[in-house]
Amino acid sequence: MVTVGERSVQVGGARQRTILALLLLSPGRIVPVDTLVDVVWNGRPPATARTQVAIVIAALRKAIKSEGVAEEVIATAHPGYLLRPDGHVLDTVTFSSLVAQAEEAVRTHRPADAARCYGEALALWRGPALAGVTGQLVEDEAARWEEVRINAYEAMTGVQLELGRHQLLLPELAAAVREHPLRERTRYHLILAQYRSGRRAEAMESFREARRQFIDELGMDPGPELQELHDAILRDDPSLAFEPPVEPAEGGEGAADALAARGRVVPSELPPDVPGFAGRGVELAALDTLVEGQGEGSRASTVGLITGVAGVGKTGLAVRWAHRVTEQYPDGRLFADLRGYDEHHAPTTAGDILSRFLRSLGVDSDDVPNGLEDRIALYRSVLAERRVLIVLDNVRTFAQIRPLLPGSGGSTVLVTSREQLEQLVTWPQRGRVHLGVLPEADAVELLGRIVGEARIQAAPGDSVRLAELCDRLPLALRIAAARLASKPHWTVRHLVTRLSDGRRRLDELSQGESQVRASFELSYRYLHKDAARLYRLLGLLGVPDFTTWVGAALLDGDVMDAERLIEHLVDAQFLEVVGVDATGQLRYRFQNLMRLYAEELAREEESEEERLAACDRVFRTCLTIAEEAFRRESGGGSAGTADDGAARREMDSILLEELLVAPLEWFEAERLALVAVVEQAAELGLDDVAWHLVVSMEVLFESRNYLEDWRCCSEHALEAARTAGNLRGWAAMERKLGLVELRLRKLSESTARQETALALYTEAGDPLGRALVLSDLAFIDRIRGERDQGMERLREALPVFRTAGDRSSEAYALQNMAQFALDQGQPQVAVELSQDAVRVCESIKGDQHGLALATHRLASAHLALGQLEEAEGEFARVVEIVRGRSDLIGLAHALLGLGETRLQSGAVEAAERTFLEALDMARRTRSPMIEGQIRLSLGRAYGDRGDSEAGRAHIAEALAVFRRIGSPPWEEKAAAALRGLGEGSAQRT
Repeated sequence: MVTVGERSVQVGGARQRTILALLLLSPGRIVPVDTLVDVVWNGRPPATARTQVAIVIAALRKAIKSEGVAEEVIATAHPGYLLRPDGHVLDTVTFSSLVAQAEEAVRTHRPADAARCYGEALALWRGPALAGVTGQLVEDEAARWEEVRINAYEAMTGVQLELGRHQLLLPELAAAVREHPLRERTRYHLILAQYRSGRRAEAMESFREARRQFIDELGMDPGPELQELHDAILRDDPSLAFEPPVEPAEGGEGAADALAARGRVVPSELPPDVPGFAGRGVELAALDTLVEGQGEGSRASTVGLITGVAGVGKTGLAVRWAHRVTEQYPDGRLFADLRGYDEHHAPTTAGDILSRFLRSLGVDSDDVPNGLEDRIALYRSVLAERRVLIVLDNVRTFAQIRPLLPGSGGSTVLVTSREQLEQLVTWPQRGRVHLGVLPEADAVELLGRIVGEARIQAAPGDSVRLAELCDRLPLALRIAAARLASKPHWTVRHLVTRLSDGRRRLDELSQGESQVRASFELSYRYLHKDAARLYRLLGLLGVPDFTTWVGAALLDGDVMDAERLIEHLVDAQFLEVVGVDATGQLRYRFQNLMRLYAEELAREEESEEERLAACDRVFRTCLTIAEEAFRRESGGGSAGTADDGAARREMDSILLEELLVAPLEWFEAERLALVAVVEQAAELGLDDVAWHLVVSMEVLFESRNYLEDWRCCSEHALEAARTAGNLRGWAAMERKLGLVELRLRKLSESTARQETALALYTEAGDPLGRALVLSDLAFIDRIRGERDQGMERLREALPVFRTAGDRSSEAYALQNMAQFALDQGQPQVAVELSQDAVRVCESIKGDQHGLALATHRLASAHLALGQLEEAEGEFARVVEIVRGRSDLIGLAHALLGLGETRLQSGAVEAAERTFLEALDMARRTRSPMIEGQIRLSLGRAYGDRGDSEAGRAHIAEALAVFRRIGSPPWEEKAAAALRGLGEGSAQRT
């Protein structure tokens, strides 16, 4: 129930109640949207789930504001929402505060105050917690709060019995036993109340009934406390009689004071400080806030948490900080290793640690209670007036440490864990520190402190490389450094060479007492079997990072399930989050050593058939997305040649739409992963996947000028196709390598590649492939000035494109024919051909690249006819298209044409500015041909303005470029422009 004053706020349906409940359970803390989605839809959300959550939040805000609440109660905070606790009253917070006050009253022997506080706390309950709200997480929290309520009730009845109210308690204790027949503490209180009320026979019957139920339902007798009570009743033990409590006199000594009077013991249990500690300045400063959060006279305990992958230095940081702040904790420093990941020993129990801590704090062994709850109560009582630092190392679950957290006082608890321990609320917030790998300088410094600075400084490059091979992970760095220190005859480079072999790296770093592999294994064995299998399979991939669909493909399952398992691996520190890519997808990655370990496990636990099948699913899913992205970006043009029946893997259409909102951005986000997939697919003999992927990636390579990636991918796919005897794949890759050489204006090399491709397509009987090569060769012919041959090639290719229905290639051939017409002095023919090309492109949905090319040709034809207004309009349209695609090459060409138009219209200064912008684009793409053309036009512009020196410099540079790439027509144009500029200067002189 939500109220404003005396008015209730109307909360709508089940989803509103569930989401509000989740926010109320975490006041002042961010609840991620993913958590809300998972709970509301029980792990099976619709595609619109995040949008529906936002709608529910808006409705809740509106309902609250409609009751006159001006401030924002529910705030948006990445990655979700939080409920602001300031200015509002939450029953859960009030309840916890009252219970804490009651516990403090019990500790200081004020039973009347304790009874009052417990009563007020329990009066806040109006029925079961979170009634009517569904969802696994909410139901778990409801069960937890019910347990808290029962514990408070039992504590209250204990206090009431201490006050002698046994007769008043009998009815409600009897009802409580009927509701919870297996609660031993409630039974104990009922039997004791019956005995003290003179109902000895009823007390004995209650014990016998309890014993029957325990045996029938649990197969065991009641616990020792009930047995001892039964025996004491049989002998009418005087200790059972009621004795009025004696309230402590002002200044008197309670139990804790009596302990203090005997003299406080100041334990100092911290391990030795870490030798050779390096870096972590930011993290140490964050932990310092744990001390800063305890101002003068503060009675609040603070809690810190250090998380991170195995070997990242969590314990080292905790111990280093603990030694730094020793003076801030004058009453002692306690340390316990909970062995959450120890393969040789069971995790240390809270009861054992409490027993040791109590003795360390000065409690006599005979006075340490047997029961866990009594130990917790005494432990918190002893700490209440002390300022102690408690370091709890290697924690696996929150349940391990819940009994070890102080109830009040000025103590600090610092926990280290490989898990996130979401139930552990740290205070202050900066006290939650997640350790990443060391920065490069700190990693090298750590090596130097162990090996010796002189030895490390003598080989700086090798030392940096050694740090990288160790993933800059402190455990691995210490192992590597120890090996070097123990072998003074080894150079740093020698160890680098040994570690460079990925197959042996884990062996090299798993020698002696400290072993990287063993450290990883301890975490791996606690993974859920599905998460463990995904971890293994991910290790098979050579990609630098990935998104959730990769995990789904590996497991041949659902993306939501894969995301859940990936996030589990993130929480367990096996993966790390890179960030959100341009498509809005979260990207994940391995540290190298973690990936090597995963691959090692995959080879041990998965058959070769399973390994290959998992990789094949990922690669073919990748091909499905890439080909669809190509089709959308090119408007459905040919992704190579006629379909050869290569297998693709089907993909969820909703996810595909989400990924490909902007196809070119998907290619950009996945570029490095795609390059790795091509290489790995080629190595595994999946030649059909490799070469088809390269063909689809052409839209990325060409528009963003990733020529080295284009060459590398094409060469790997070429070798795979050649080895497999795949003529069409071989031909396609020869053609792509020819296009790379063409972009570099290596015309001879490009021609040789294209002619090889032409022969292979002819042998394979692939007319569409031949036509594509003829179109490429025609472009080379134009650069060389062989116009008749080029036009003849295009006339041969054009009908093939039309027959195949490849409209993008048809448009490309038409606009190239238009360019030939321009070169031959036929601008009107060029206009007609360009208009045909534009019409074809406009009929193709999404072919912005082809439309830009065709429009550019049309603009150039208008310019040649002196139709300057039409030319400027068309060039401006091209600029708009290519800017929207981030096509830098296209932008350089479009700006060149726009500058030429402005120059002819007499707007010299505007033309110069346009040329300079075009030159900047050309330089960024390292495209010599377009750079030469821009410099030629810029030189003419400077000449027209009277700056002959600057004009000659640009034209001379253009001439040198044309000579270097071998383009005689453009050489002649540049030479003529240079002569004309010289003649003009002589006339002005």
